[in-house]
Amino acid sequence: MRISVVDVGSNTVRLMVADAEGGVPLPVHTAKWRLRLSEQVRPGGAVPEEALERLVEAVAGASRTADRWGASAPLAFATAVVRAAPNRSEVLRTVHARTGVPLCTLPGEVEAELTFLGARRWMGWRSGPLALLDIGGGSLEVAFGRGRLPDFVASLPLGAARLTHEFLAGGADPASRDQVKALRRKVRHQLRDVAARIRWEGPRTAVATSRTFQQLGRLCGAAPGRHGPFTERRMLCSDLGDAVGRLAALSAAERARLPGISAPRSAQSLAGAVVGHTAMKLTGLESVTLCPWAIREGVLLRQIEDGPSWWAEMVRRSDEAVIPAPVPLRLASTSN
Repeated sequence: MRISVVDVGSNTVRLMVADAEGGVPLPVHTAKWRLRLSEQVRPGGAVPEEALERLVEAVAGASRTADRWGASAPLAFATAVVRAAPNRSEVLRTVHARTGVPLCTLPGEVEAELTFLGARRWMGWRSGPLALLDIGGGSLEVAFGRGRLPDFVASLPLGAARLTHEFLAGGADPASRDQVKALRRKVRHQLRDVAARIRWEGPRTAVATSRTFQQLGRLCGAAPGRHGPFTERRMLCSDLGDAVGRLAALSAAERARLPGISAPRSAQSLAGAVVGHTAMKLTGLESVTLCPWAIREGVLLRQIEDGPSWWAEMVRRSDEAVIPAPVPLRLASTSN
């Protein structure tokens, strides 16, 4: 049996086709389509018609690719950029009508739960009480737990693209010291309560997921991707602090020449580094393990373990939901 998942992020649409035999999603094919939605949609702004057209084309292409690889219809979801858009309902309806794929949006807290599940499965039970950090384009997800699903999660409006628009898009390149200072102050304020909870829990293991953390890890000396997913990759808080200084001194074009920093993400790499470093400092995490499994693997695992009715419920909730204000911290359901 093959299943597939489509992840509409702030920069790319990613497809993963996986074999699901034995209860483990083993990838057989991956593909991506660059959209750079975060460059076309201001935080909380509507998705423009041109971007929607490109999104429809990407989802349709992903659906065709999944079919060629013998997978069932994709489990398709969009993250913060679409979730927060005032024309979200129009976007979801249009994609479904023109591609046949029921695209849904997941609440940030559900994203954190699914990412935690993927990380837990990758790290294994020996990792013990586990803390998770995940930096997306529009939001930062934090989770902690001792079991399969987290004991608590938080979704905060601290995405790398969002903060770049808010604090670093004023024309100065490199960013000014005052811009970076204001950015760090915002991150500290938003993270205060969540960080206190992580410190109180005292996790045995901490993991970081997302392309932002992967690229920052490479900048801080982690092995490149060609060494494979089973190579252990760790990042020290002190090294990330040094990386913030390096990134702040360079223009976006200059950052793109650094190890690990891709040109499409170079402009938001500084904001991502500030968020990551501040989160690690406030939570007392001296190091994190860079985990290759995240939300896409979490979605596939839930589909394998809980059956198709679980995803059908996610789609139904997305169709009915009204976007709430960001919730900084909540207890997560521990039901399976």
